Amino acid sequence: MDQTSAHALYDRFLRGLARSPHGVAIRAGDHSLTYTELYERALTWAGSLLAGLPERPAAVGVLAAKGIDAYTGILACLFTGVTMVPLQPAFPVLRTRQMLEAAGVQALIVDGEAATALARLRAHGVELPALLDGDRSGDGQVIAPDPALRLPRPCAVAPDDVAYVLFTSGSTGRPKGVPVTQANGAHYFGLLDSRYDFGPDDVFSQNFDLNFDCAVFDVFCAWGAGATLVAVPASAYLNLPEFVAEQGITVWFSTPSVISLVRRTGGLGDGELPSLRWSFFAGEAVKIRDVEDWQRAAAKSSVENLYGPTELTITITHHRWSPEESLRIATAGVVPIGQVHPGHEWLVVDESGEPRTEEGELCIAGPQLTAGYLDPADDADRFLVRKGLRYYRTGDRVRQAEGGQLLYLGRLDQQVQVRGVRVELAEIDEALRGCPGVEDGVAVPVRSGESVELVAFHTGEAVPAVTLARELSRSLPRAVIPRHFLHTAEFPLNPNRKIDRRALIRLAEERLGGVL
Repeated sequence: MDQTSAHALYDRFLRGLARSPHGVAIRAGDHSLTYTELYERALTWAGSLLAGLPERPAAVGVLAAKGIDAYTGILACLFTGVTMVPLQPAFPVLRTRQMLEAAGVQALIVDGEAATALARLRAHGVELPALLDGDRSGDGQVIAPDPALRLPRPCAVAPDDVAYVLFTSGSTGRPKGVPVTQANGAHYFGLLDSRYDFGPDDVFSQNFDLNFDCAVFDVFCAWGAGATLVAVPASAYLNLPEFVAEQGITVWFSTPSVISLVRRTGGLGDGELPSLRWSFFAGEAVKIRDVEDWQRAAAKSSVENLYGPTELTITITHHRWSPEESLRIATAGVVPIGQVHPGHEWLVVDESGEPRTEEGELCIAGPQLTAGYLDPADDADRFLVRKGLRYYRTGDRVRQAEGGQLLYLGRLDQQVQVRGVRVELAEIDEALRGCPGVEDGVAVPVRSGESVELVAFHTGEAVPAVTLARELSRSLPRAVIPRHFLHTAEFPLNPNRKIDRRALIRLAEERLGGVL
């Protein structure tokens, strides 16, 4: 291993290559690549991309679903030494264009499944060069992989270089870009290496979309250990025990909402998931009942609740489930989010930013904290400086329990978790107001069984729900488009003359009744 690359995110793969050169690095459906095969393919793609461009790009977007080409594209982009920007092919063209422009993307790597998404971008004026494996001779902007152009080795990177950019929901009506440096990732994965015993015999699930930060955990924990990464298709949840057994999965990571889904399909019987050694959950609050049911099915597995905003590099706290300890300190039926990673400082503050002793907004400083957003205007009110340290204000309300354990009490602002996706309600409100016939719009989260659904209220004309959904799909991801639309003559106001969102939630529950 080249010691000068130890801080590079791609060094995780090089470690896996050294440990397991003939082991399977990625399996997606009926296709797989060994570490050696993936290494050679990624170097070929990286060299072909750089050779096909007039100059070295500032950033490259990887427009791909969870297939073999997607993982090759991610590694190839990192091997070029430039910033990697994972993009979701199912996102609306407008949103993808916003991301491309914000991140300064100058080229794309596209998998076969995303060729139609590329065509849509082309139709809307995005003429970026794109590396695409296969015959696309009709597109003059397409770069074909050529083995003769293979890079001899991955390009060198510095610790402060940006490894990748992820986008979070923005209150301004546009996504906010978060640049994560090589050093941010190196610190994070160094901590994980010391905490877990992952090895070449492990098989990791890969549930998350590749533009979601938890996917970085899956990919680079697996590759750093020389283990196998398995892309999990949606159909697997219909009979998860069978899929886990067939694939030999030993490390599972998903949102907690998957537990409810597997429960409904009858997959959480006693001992149904015997191969699991580790089970991780993140992305939304984890309920005690869910962990208890999962633990019965995966009796040999250690279960951890992980927490962390994108701005703090994937996850920043961890709590290992213990029937005795966890139940004793938990509150409101929710599993603790646990202890902040070593090497970081944290505090809780009130609304004015003044420190509190027990309960308040969680703020964290340290090596996993990113430098800020791509657009400095987005930094306003998100960071706090105390005694020379720069803290990120998470917007999450926590309470400190014994032993430095933190208890999650909910969001302070209007962000909510919907199916594991962090959603800024103000972004949906802004998009609603832009729909023809709508005077004003407000989205609220409404409890539906064990999950949360979004309900949108709007004033103005009584626009049909299907029309509003279609309009919102032009700028919002499918996961954050409200499930229900309700017209109202005016919004209820609280004593401060602000829209009473709690009243709207009650009204939604009354009007929708048994539909939720």
